[in-house]
Amino acid sequence: MSWDLPDPFIIDLEVAPSSIDDYGHANNAEYLRWVERISWRHSEHLGLSLARYRELDRAMVVHRHELDYLAPSFESDRLQLATWIVDCDGRLTLTRRFQLRHHATGQTLLRARTRFACIELSSGRPRRLPAEFRRCYGMALVSE
Repeated sequence: MSWDLPDPFIIDLEVAPSSIDDYGHANNAEYLRWVERISWRHSEHLGLSLARYRELDRAMVVHRHELDYLAPSFESDRLQLATWIVDCDGRLTLTRRFQLRHHATGQTLLRARTRFACIELSSGRPRRLPAEFRRCYGMALVSE
């Protein structure tokens, strides 16, 4: 099974009963929660935890989500979610891509893209990416 881009950061997921909606499959909001979860885990892996964000008085907040739901997942399905940083302008924004696959079949269930903007936590105002953000996120940058 191959991923859309090289060198993904991957987490394993299992669809919990609480994720299932009235249609009998994982609710679309759950996919968005998984996108948020992997974003944080990847940032932590790169050395940028929530505690570090607070120390720097900066945060990356969602500016835009694009989610393409390609196929459903069901209770107990084992999934793999990958993320890549595909753009970091070095000033204010970075963009992640995501791909969700069914572990057993390799079928892609979701492709997504999120654009983040840097803010100052104390004021909520847009602010330039700190040098540490540029370094950590820049090292993880993958060409599309």
